[in-house]
Amino acid sequence: MVDSPAQLDLIDAVVPAVHRPRLRICLDVDASLRAAGGRVHVGVRRSPVHSPTEAAALAREVARRPGFLVVGVMVYEAQIAGVQDAPAHRPVRGLVVRRMQGIAGRELAGRRAAVVAAVSEVADLEFVNGGGTGSVERTAAEAAVTEVAAGSGLYNPALFDGYRAFTGRPATFFAAPVVRIPAPDTVAVAGGGWIASGSPGADRLPLPTYPAGLRWLPAEGVGEVQTPLRGPAAEHLGIGDRVWFRHAKAGEVCEHVNELHTLADDELIGRLPTYRGEGRTFG
Repeated sequence: MVDSPAQLDLIDAVVPAVHRPRLRICLDVDASLRAAGGRVHVGVRRSPVHSPTEAAALAREVARRPGFLVVGVMVYEAQIAGVQDAPAHRPVRGLVVRRMQGIAGRELAGRRAAVVAAVSEVADLEFVNGGGTGSVERTAAEAAVTEVAAGSGLYNPALFDGYRAFTGRPATFFAAPVVRIPAPDTVAVAGGGWIASGSPGADRLPLPTYPAGLRWLPAEGVGEVQTPLRGPAAEHLGIGDRVWFRHAKAGEVCEHVNELHTLADDELIGRLPTYRGEGRTFG
C-alpha cells in the first residue's frame, strides 16, 4: 500500500531494487468528503492522494521506478462503511448520518470512477478495492469497483447493531472469568478492557452478552485488570463462572489473540487462526 513517493524511497533504502523482486503496489486513495475549499472534512484522514490527478501522478511516479508495479487501487469510505446510521436511542444523529452518507456516497462514486480511469491510463489495474461492512451493497453497485471488503461485519460485533444496511448473527465472543463478588448484585471479571479503535465512547466498549442481564458500571467501564458487572444475572454467578462479551469491532479481538476457537455446548470443535500467527489463544 503506497500513498507517497517517500514510502518508495524507504523501501529502496532498505532493499534496493536490484536485490529484490519487483513489488506489486496498491495505491491508497483518500475517500473522505471535502468541501468549502477544504474547510469541511468528513471522513478519516487516510491519504494525501485525493483527486484523479493526484492518483495518476503517483501512479506515474511508481511506474518510472525500477522494482515496482502498480496493480491496484484502494479507496475506503470510512464515513459510510464505518459509521452507525441507526445508533440506538439517537434518532436525530441517525438522520444526520444518513443524510451525510448520501451526499458522500454520490460524490465518491463519481470521483472513484475518475480515479480508476486516470490510473488506468498509466497502469493495467488488476483490482479496485472499496467499501466496508456498512456500504457493501452501495459500493458493489459501482462499475469501477472489482472487490468489496466486509471486514468486521463477518463476525457481527456489537457496533454493527446500529447499521440499517446490515443484519447478522453475532459470531465471535470472548470470555472472562468471575474473580470477585463485591456485592450480591455485582461481580468482577478478570480483564475485559479490549477497547475498539475509533473515537472514544461507550460504543467502543465490549458488551457483556451471556448471561443476559449484565452491564458494566458507567463510573468504571471495562478495565485492564477487572471489569465490574451489575445486574440480576450476577446473583447466579460464582467464582470461576464465565461471562461472555461481544466486542465492539472484530479487528481488536484478532489483535489480542492468534487463534479463534469454535465451540459447541462449551466443547472445542475447531480452531481458526487469525493473522497474528502462532502463540497465545483465547476462547
